[in-house]
Amino acid sequence: MKINLRIDFLDGTSKEVSCLASDLVKFETKFDISVVELEKKTRFTHLLFLAWCAEFRTKATALDFDAWTELVSMINPSEIDPK
Repeated sequence: MKINLRIDFLDGTSKEVSCLASDLVKFETKFDISVVELEKKTRFTHLLFLAWCAEFRTKATALDFDAWTELVSMINPSEIDPK
């Protein structure tokens, strides 16, 4: 599965991030659901968490999840590919 997300920040900047296997594992562990469920039951919190995982993994942020979400105005899937 490939998940790309677009993050729009409160400061007017935006960024595309790609979620890797480690991000998906963190997601499944935290929420106890498969990432396959995202197509059917997408929650805003789920997308934010995946984007934060990608940002934290790449060292684009050192903030914890809750603090990081305070900088985000919107999150949108740019691509969810089941392959």
